[in-house]
Amino acid sequence: MTAPDLHTLTGAYVLHALEPDETAAFERHLQECASCAQEVRELAATVGRLALAEAVTPPPALKEQVMRRISAERQRPPHVDRVRAGRRRGGQVSRFVLAACVAAAAAFGGVSFWQHQEAKDARRAAERAERTTAELAAVLAAPDAKATTARLRSGGNGTVVVSRSLDRAAFLVTGLPRPPAGKVYQLWFDDGATMRPAGLMNRDASDGAALMDGPVGTAAGMGLTLEPAGGSAAPTTPPVTLMTFSV
Repeated sequence: MTAPDLHTLTGAYVLHALEPDETAAFERHLQECASCAQEVRELAATVGRLALAEAVTPPPALKEQVMRRISAERQRPPHVDRVRAGRRRGGQVSRFVLAACVAAAAAFGGVSFWQHQEAKDARRAAERAERTTAELAAVLAAPDAKATTARLRSGGNGTVVVSRSLDRAAFLVTGLPRPPAGKVYQLWFDDGATMRPAGLMNRDASDGAALMDGPVGTAAGMGLTLEPAGGSAAPTTPPVTLMTFSV
């Protein structure tokens, strides 16, 4: 792969669409190319802003309308059209739309804000989701963000993004098989001798992004396992993936 070819991969790299060998080659290129490094930071920030645009504040009258109809109608999750795009620079806009949808769907968890709850509780849930989305976007757009990508043993691809300055990490996944009934994918920080719980993945999403719970601290990597619903205090199954954080 020539240097001019590498310059065209900024968008695909931000959206974690490169093969492992391409990712390694491009990350080596980033260390020597200031213009590509700057473009990667700007594209990551754009993806974060697109995700934030999904948050809305409901009108006050919506509560009465929904509470009147909630017992009679079943709410449906939002429909997201998938967008196919190539790795050429011309396909970057479509990839941004896909990444924004993935980030927003992960942050909101596919939950209908107004189903089976008071509008006041739903508004609080929306505010929490908005904060989570903002924190997720901040990690992805951080100047010191480092990404590691791996093929998952269960199928699909996973990428962990770490910002040491923010002391936070995010996990992005594509093609993750749905867990069996009564099971959930759980994230872990690898502290060396122990695995520290770092949150649960949305069991209904095969593509998504999650802000890992808690600070990165001294963790050198992360893991993903299949656990009983509700999660476990320590891993109970072989890891779906183990990744070492990029330095």
